[in-house]
Amino acid sequence: MLLVALLIVPLAAAGLAYFARTRVAMEAVNLAAFTVILVVALLLGRQVLASGPVALWDGFFYADELSALVILLTASMAMVCSVYAVGYMREDERSGALASDDSGATANSKLRQYYALTPLFVFAMLLVTLANNLGVMWVAIEATTLASVFLVMFYGKVTSLEAAWKYAIIGGVGLSMALFGTVLAYYSAHNLAGSETLAGLNWSVLASHAAQLDKTTMRLAFILALLGYGTKAGLAPMHTWKPDAYSEAPVPAAAILSTAMLNCALYGLVRFYILSTRCLGPDFAGGLLITFGILSMGVSAPFVLVQRNYRRLLAYHTIDHAGIMATALGVGGALGSLALMLHMTFHTVAKGLLFLCAGNVSQHFKTDLFRKIKGGVIQAMPVTGVIFLMAILAIIGMPPFSLFQSEFLIVRAALAGGHSVASVLFIVFGMGVFAGALIHIGSLVLGPSDGAPAAEWHPWRNTPMLFLAAVLVVIGFWLPAPLLALIRGAARVVTGE
Repeated sequence: MLLVALLIVPLAAAGLAYFARTRVAMEAVNLAAFTVILVVALLLGRQVLASGPVALWDGFFYADELSALVILLTASMAMVCSVYAVGYMREDERSGALASDDSGATANSKLRQYYALTPLFVFAMLLVTLANNLGVMWVAIEATTLASVFLVMFYGKVTSLEAAWKYAIIGGVGLSMALFGTVLAYYSAHNLAGSETLAGLNWSVLASHAAQLDKTTMRLAFILALLGYGTKAGLAPMHTWKPDAYSEAPVPAAAILSTAMLNCALYGLVRFYILSTRCLGPDFAGGLLITFGILSMGVSAPFVLVQRNYRRLLAYHTIDHAGIMATALGVGGALGSLALMLHMTFHTVAKGLLFLCAGNVSQHFKTDLFRKIKGGVIQAMPVTGVIFLMAILAIIGMPPFSLFQSEFLIVRAALAGGHSVASVLFIVFGMGVFAGALIHIGSLVLGPSDGAPAAEWHPWRNTPMLFLAAVLVVIGFWLPAPLLALIRGAARVVTGE
């Protein structure tokens, strides 16, 4: 029943929020729903650790340690962002930002749109991780695009519509390739007994018989899946939708896009990677992933260095981290897989925190441009400024923060696997992103003030930010035993142990 609850609760929340008449009712529905989802995610993680994979309806729904970890990260970020959204949307309503487009929509209708779409978005991401059938997983990933594209165009500005159009077109092309990859994965199993049934496309069935899949077909299936789900993850050169989408969506939605949705896209890629390695060995899929991963890091570095908009900087930084995680997956082995799961966990906390800080700064200064703010964030917003600087130090891999540990493990695994060139490029491009992000955000926070007024204390916005900041500090030194066990279990799923 836990698997069903994870899907029913966000669907019910979307319906209730849509028909709610007041802002307070919409807020309460979202907060209650995401609290329940987080509790169910924790219970599912405990059950998977205690008794192994959970299946329902003859394996139609399926959750192993990898699924449970991604579900937990998704539920956690959705919960934190639902609290932050209360203060963020109230400020947008107060400032008139919700009624500033030409559509004639009222502030209340815009709030209804946000509070109904967000649970639908979360529902689609949870379905991605629970769908055992690769075809249903593809449908769920497509559904994340359909729900989130309206969040990207939420403010109805010309730039918002352009970003949503680019996101929909590029994402649609990418997912078309993923569909062809899914069809070919099904065809590669045509010699297996029972492959003509619906269960013939179940990942658990294909993984257990991967050695018998048609090798030529599986090569093409993985290439198409990499291009398709790589587009959704924002791997270069399929990354161009990300900076526009992340800078136009409401900040709570952008935080979910940059963390939970990235994890879901990588989840789909991991499932195909496992099939490919069990069928073809690790070299074919690993080589492609390392190539796209290093390319993504290389493409993001110069854009981070010359960036003028701090929300777009965070978008390019997410492209960099998508490349880091793709490289870890490509390196493979026990160490590379463990580093991937650690990095996914650490990145979710740090990048979510960065977007919340960026949202506070954006609403106070009424701009996302470095040149208009110039500096002095720490003087106008002491709490946000300190946390913003701490979070950027964490995300660029400064010790003792946790992302230094996962990136160090990736380099170590790459060197141990004989990927010397990739290791050198990984370090060089990482240094470029390190310098660009630190210079820009450091100047924004610590630079000379332009006389901006001091910000008021906003509990709904600052409390989740403080919570994520505390988590970020703690996980740099200690991971709770159940979470570490879940991370290790997810890594074992990747390696097939």
